[in-house]
Amino acid sequence: MRFRAAIARALLAAVVTIVASTAGEAQGAAGNSLYKRIGGYDAIAAVTDDFLGRLANEPLIAPFFRGHSQSTIGKLRMLVIEQVCAATGGPCAYTGRDMKTAHKGLGITEEQWNASVRHFTATLEKFNVPAKEKGELLGIIGSLKNDIVEKAM
Repeated sequence: MRFRAAIARALLAAVVTIVASTAGEAQGAAGNSLYKRIGGYDAIAAVTDDFLGRLANEPLIAPFFRGHSQSTIGKLRMLVIEQVCAATGGPCAYTGRDMKTAHKGLGITEEQWNASVRHFTATLEKFNVPAKEKGELLGIIGSLKNDIVEKAM
């Protein structure tokens, strides 16, 4: 059960910790932060809710969500929102762990990574995130793959 909780936290934090590593790149040409360009806190919360729902229903990832209370899932949700907010130049402070620490020993596979990226991409498309911002977010996420994936295909 603890192992599942750790994996769930790690997967949920993956999106946001990745972004945090390059938060300085979140400024657009006009000086608007990525946070502002993607719609701020409410947009991040909506994207997070959709993304986590997709992960919870993904057969490769769903086992990590089983057996958790609503309170635990709510805390994970808030950490994801907090981290994306901070990493994109918003006013939030992220209090979670870095991706390497959060994922160490979990045995995250490249297949699970790819499934997560597919779901994140689908969520961004659902919310009509503009191509430039979608590219920035996916690029940031991709930069942390080596800190998350422990088992190549």
